[in-house]
Amino acid sequence: MAIRSYLRDIISRKGAGYVVLIDPDRLNRTDIIALAKAAEAEDVDALFIGTSILLSADMDIIVQEIKAVTQKPVILFPGSTIQVSRYADAILFMSLISGRNPVYLIDEQVKAAPLIKGMGLEPISTGYMLVESGGGVKSAEYMSNTRPIPRDKNDIAKATALAAEYLGMEMIYLEAGSGASCAIPVEMVAAVSSYTSLPLIVGGGIRSPQQAADRVKAGASLIVTGNVLESSFSPALLGEFADAIHSGKQPE
Repeated sequence: MAIRSYLRDIISRKGAGYVVLIDPDRLNRTDIIALAKAAEAEDVDALFIGTSILLSADMDIIVQEIKAVTQKPVILFPGSTIQVSRYADAILFMSLISGRNPVYLIDEQVKAAPLIKGMGLEPISTGYMLVESGGGVKSAEYMSNTRPIPRDKNDIAKATALAAEYLGMEMIYLEAGSGASCAIPVEMVAAVSSYTSLPLIVGGGIRSPQQAADRVKAGASLIVTGNVLESSFSPALLGEFADAIHSGKQPE
């Protein structure tokens, strides 16, 4: 089954899906494998792997090691073309539609497209939207040299997401950023999800199962957690997030 079809099936059957983000710049190899094994044992639906910079030259090896301990789909969530690996199951083919820097709107995509084709990776076209989250400048904001959408500007978020839909993208990703002080506002999730027909990924700053469930009820299709698992990881916490997310919205 194509990964995009798998994700849509998860959303249809469970109401929403749970994705764990593995950042190879923030976790050592031992912790990466432990997290992947725990995700396999719990009701996690998929794994994202990616980072803003990538300090390691071992991306291929890391992806292979993760694949060796889990049957969950491993989907690349790249910050640049150097984070493309032939061993992943799919890649979020993202355009940073909240910004106006052409490098992340189209330039990196042009460079990556032939690599992705040559590797046989499944691309999932995704409109990536950074949203202001407090707590200083985030890595994605700094590295992309773009400004995030103000967290109280639902109208801008709605119009940006709708433009992505009309451009033919397959998913929207509302991102508060790694280590965000505040998660994407529930009101913005509800506004965007009601204004477009695309599945809505929401990540950044989600620290509790209740926060995750609230955003599912507002219309999120996939919830992503990363930092909270790095700072207070336990298999039980993975299970609590999965339960909250899968019970947060009635299946279609």
